[in-house]
Parts: sequence; C-alpha cells; structure tokens
Amino acid sequence: MSIFITKDTTFIIQGITGREAVNLTRENLDYGAKIVGGVTPGRRGRDVYGVPVYDSVKQIAEAHGTPDGSIVSVPPRFTRDAVFEALENGIKLIVVVTENIPRGQVAQMVELAELRGARIIGPNCLGIISPDEAKMGGMGGPAANTRQAYTKGPIGVMSRSGGMTTEIASTLTAAGLGQSTCVSIGGDAIVGTTYAELMPYFEADSETKAIAIYSEPGGRMEAELAEWVKVNDSRLPIVAFMAGRFMDEMKGMRFGHAGTIVEGKEDTTSEKIERMEAAGISVAERIEEIPDLLRKRMAEAN
Repeated sequence: MSIFITKDTTFIIQGITGREAVNLTRENLDYGAKIVGGVTPGRRGRDVYGVPVYDSVKQIAEAHGTPDGSIVSVPPRFTRDAVFEALENGIKLIVVVTENIPRGQVAQMVELAELRGARIIGPNCLGIISPDEAKMGGMGGPAANTRQAYTKGPIGVMSRSGGMTTEIASTLTAAGLGQSTCVSIGGDAIVGTTYAELMPYFEADSETKAIAIYSEPGGRMEAELAEWVKVNDSRLPIVAFMAGRFMDEMKGMRFGHAGTIVEGKEDTTSEKIERMEAAGISVAERIEEIPDLLRKRMAEAN
C-alpha cells in the first residue's frame, strides 16, 4: 500500500507541450505512469510520446473518464486557471510543479481544492513517488536514475526540497531502507499540503513504519507537525534533518526557497529543533545519520 498514487493511478499533464512538461511526460511514462492525456489549448490532435493532446480537461474527461490526478506545468500567470479547470472537472489530486505563482493565487487554489474535496501538492515541487508503483512529477529525474535512488520499503519521506527528497531516499536506499511514498511538498510560503496534513495519510498506511523529513528555517510547518504528533499520539517514529542552522543569527536572510525566510524566533532552526524534540521527533545533524536513527526508533517502537 502507498499513499496518493499506485501503479493504477491515471493522470493528465496540463501544459503538456511545454519543454519541461515534455520531459516530465517521458520520465513518468518510462517509470510506468498511466498518463491518459495532456492539455494545451489549440494543440488538440497532436501527441507527446504517444499521449494524446486535447484543448481542455473536459475533452479528456469525455474521452477517457475523469482521471485521478493532474500535473500542472504551465506558466505562472496561467497556473491558477489551470488548477481551477482541473478542480471543476472533478480531479482530486493535483501536483503543481510551476514556481513563482503569487501567494494570493496559491491561497485561492488551495481554498477551492478544499471546497471540492481535492488535494494540491506544491506549487514549486517535484511531486510524489511510490517506489516500484508510479511517480507523478519530476522526482528522481529519468526513470533509470529514479529506480537507482528510490526503492520500495517502510519509510515515508516528506520534504520541502525536491532535490533533498531524492537525497534522503538515496541515502535510505544505500542503507537498505526502502520508501513507501515520498512527497515533495514545495518550498513556497503557501503550499497545498503541509507536513501535518500529510501525517494522517501516512498514519493510515500499513506499509509505512516510520517517517523521514527534510526541514529548513522559516515558516510554521515544523511547529504544526510537532503539535499534530503530540495531539494525535502518532504511532510513527519520525526523524528530521534540519538544514540551514547557520541562519539563526541572520534574521531576514533567505535560505533558498521562498518560504525559508527567518522573520522571528519561532522561524529559527534552534526553535524548530526544540519543538520537534519535545514532541518526540529525533533530529539528525547530518543526512547520513538518518538511517541509523530510523532503525533505532523503529526498534524502540516494536
């Protein structure tokens, strides 16, 4: 079992004829994805690696039925409309890879998704992978590299950085620990799904035995995760790697992602580490420590 996607998940790619989307199409197909169609207005009748292109999501739904998900890879000024189109046509899982979307528009997208009972991953993310099942997005790059970095197993991975998702998964794989599902949630200040919002899914997944997360300074996401773990008495051991510890003395500095600006004491790495450890979350100083900490925590839990 995995969360969000399996080998049977169907999805579309909005903006499929764009350069990045063409690469995503090839990489996801090579990994076994079931992409039933793509959307680029005015390009109906074409195909991208055998995936038929339509003018609208509605045309795909009429031809193939409502797909389970959509990858949105369109320019920032068109992203809100593309997400609204997917939601209004009944799609329940949307991965937004586009970056530089205005915060107000992201908030509108997230609000409509909640009203439609759907879930957005991203924006500015690499999506989701359930190893040996399917991936939805750019996780791991080409299929051969993806298979090398990601293997099936008991560890769920959540990360604000797409690249660090693969780094953690690769470290786990090298240590003999596979992954159940890995989610790149995006590094913007407002994202469709936070760590705390992912926890109920991992909690309900019998395959997932522990969680590894990648954290950065800035934002309230780690505090919300710590609170969720305490309130819900989570069964899952969690190990976090906190990057950017040097930023604690650099108020106002950006670490890299848009959401990683230290604006106050609660945004600092030291404060986040203190909150997570108080909730029972182990914090690794180096990525290579994560496998041993996970094994220790899983042994203690059994």
